[in-house]
Amino acid sequence: MAQLTKKRKLALSKYDQEKMYQVSDAAKILKEISKTKFDSSIEMSVRLGIDVKQANQMVRGTVTLPHGTGKTVKILVLCTPDKEAEAKAAGADFVGLDEYITKIKGGWTDVDVVIATPATMGKVGALGKILGPRGLMPNPKIGTVTQEVGKAVSDAKGGKIEYKADKDGIVHVAVGKISFEDSKIADNINEFIQTIVKAKPAAAKGAYIRSIFMSSTMSPSIQIETKSFGF
Repeated sequence: MAQLTKKRKLALSKYDQEKMYQVSDAAKILKEISKTKFDSSIEMSVRLGIDVKQANQMVRGTVTLPHGTGKTVKILVLCTPDKEAEAKAAGADFVGLDEYITKIKGGWTDVDVVIATPATMGKVGALGKILGPRGLMPNPKIGTVTQEVGKAVSDAKGGKIEYKADKDGIVHVAVGKISFEDSKIADNINEFIQTIVKAKPAAAKGAYIRSIFMSSTMSPSIQIETKSFGF
């Protein structure tokens, strides 16, 4: 078993690892124990009572955080010329088609979100093996394959994030920055959790929300009291 560093020991001494905390209290603890030189992300890990091997129990979707993520989102829009002006006006960082498909095939993926119009998917589909593993492949189910590229760009810039249960039935997302006010952290987390609750598959049996943990970049995690969300 790896030895704990002095910083880790000090952080763990600031709270009770066996206790469940309210979000507001956990936020205060994280602010105290986060020692990175940069503005750490606040991350949530929610274990769900689902069987991800069953297609009818997959939990995946999007949520728009009321106060955004605090992260500057770089967006690529793959579209035909008639949609380029709309995408640029909405704030897309990169707009085009063939030149970016060539760049991506060459290994370039320096973006956070890729949006595509339906007409381009014949070409974009060939990028699945590159974009898929990075979570960048456009998908109509999450609104990144759309004719309304302006709205999609605005949503992504405004705090819309994707969530998806992993192979262990856990959803991991970043919901803000440690520099956020406690109330903004709480608002973002509440919006995320309530969205997850609404996404419960009809086929899921037993307890749905098994546990919720909150952490910041490189910090220990703090368990959150699930009853505070009304379930």
